[in-house]
Amino acid sequence: MTYRGPSHTGAPRLTGVAGVAEVVPVVEAEVREVERVDTADLRLVAAGIELVVEHTVPDRASAVPPSTTWVLRLPDADEPLRVPLPASEVEGVTGERAVPDGVDALVRGVRGDEPLVPVGRVHVTRQVDRLRDATGTDLATLAREQVDVALLGAVATVESWTEAVVEPGAADTAGLRQLDEALRDTGLVRAPRGAHARLAALLAAAAPADPPRRTGRKGSAGALLLRYLGDQVDTLGAREADLRADRPDAVHQMRIAARRLRSALRTFGGLLEGPRVGHLVGELRWLGRALAGERDAEVQEEHLTARLAALEPELLLGPVQAAVTRHFARTRAETGAAVLEVVDGERYAALQGALRRLLADPPLSRRARRPAATVVPAMVGRTARKLERRMERALADLDAGHVAPESLHDARKTGKQLRYATEVARPSVGKDARAFAKRLKKVSDVLGEHQDAVVSRETLRTLGARAGAEHGNGFTFGVLHGRDTATMLDLERRLPTVWETAWTRRARRWMGR
Repeated sequence: MTYRGPSHTGAPRLTGVAGVAEVVPVVEAEVREVERVDTADLRLVAAGIELVVEHTVPDRASAVPPSTTWVLRLPDADEPLRVPLPASEVEGVTGERAVPDGVDALVRGVRGDEPLVPVGRVHVTRQVDRLRDATGTDLATLAREQVDVALLGAVATVESWTEAVVEPGAADTAGLRQLDEALRDTGLVRAPRGAHARLAALLAAAAPADPPRRTGRKGSAGALLLRYLGDQVDTLGAREADLRADRPDAVHQMRIAARRLRSALRTFGGLLEGPRVGHLVGELRWLGRALAGERDAEVQEEHLTARLAALEPELLLGPVQAAVTRHFARTRAETGAAVLEVVDGERYAALQGALRRLLADPPLSRRARRPAATVVPAMVGRTARKLERRMERALADLDAGHVAPESLHDARKTGKQLRYATEVARPSVGKDARAFAKRLKKVSDVLGEHQDAVVSRETLRTLGARAGAEHGNGFTFGVLHGRDTATMLDLERRLPTVWETAWTRRARRWMGR
């Protein structure tokens, strides 16, 4: 559980709260400082490069010596480069001459002849206490941090606040709730940790404006792809704003935009050169998964609530709707906080920057310069053949009498990729692509309903088991579980006919196969 409040918020009085008998100091004053280094005109920020010096001064009681590490994060690298300094060089680490030669060599082409100077700083003073009961058992650990974020330059900007983090130990849910109330009484509120993201936002606002987007040669495959990617990047940003404003369906629309971007890059990656495509595909996959929990919980709760409302009264045994509401309240509280932490985090900010740079300076291949109508259909065709192989495998599993949720789910994901690839192709192909997309949607609908039933059964099993463990009645959840099973079997029987009807050679001829 993470919290945020005004600067220098006082420590809560926790003795006697939630069974806490003793507050044991573990760390009294550890200092962690991260200094951002760049040119005065922020050339590294504009290029999506992050160069920092991490400096840690442990608590006086600690035997660990101070440490300093240079960290370089390049936009297309999966892991940062870390260069720890020897103990003899820990002091006096700022300034151009202190930058390790190997690190400077990697950014020299961006900084040019401009020196590297400190441009921002995050300073954190940290205190850690263990909360113990009368038997000496650790109920939880509480870390309190005074955070100062500074933007350095001709005019300095400083923002300060307090953060707190509770790491549960042996405390039960009721005890954690009491600790939560005690922390809120001091002026803290639940919020994700945000110091480094805030510094990144301040630097981004101070950096020069984004360069204009490249459009590619008119009528070319590259121009078609860049226009689609640009639309989806704009959608991603707009839906993020909706999410922060707590507007309905914002998380779902963000996931769709991320999925469309990833699908387009996977299908049409041959129009772009270099490692950027693979890196972006991986980061967009991470974003989709990070947003999944919130959306999945929202959809499942709506679906189950509607099914309970439509169920025959004699099949409703016990407070089943209350059980569903409690289950998803817990789930959505956790996933909602996680989603905000994602969009406030450095990784998401880096992804946004990488997408903007791709549109401003796309590494278009020679193939991308060719007319879209001669290049794009064949690229869509490769994804179509991938779907065909996965559907054949899934149908073979079903024909052999095997349970096939995984192979059907794989086919469903590839079907989505093909649908989005067809969206990209539509302006250059026209009505044939539109007609194919309609056929494909019928297959996707069956596969989607099947996956919904798979996920629903797992949730119903959890709810039924919990009802039994709490001496309640899981009968109603069992009824719905049985109906989901029947739905799955019916969809599996229908799927071969739906697939055969949609997947005709005539419908796919525009792909050149």
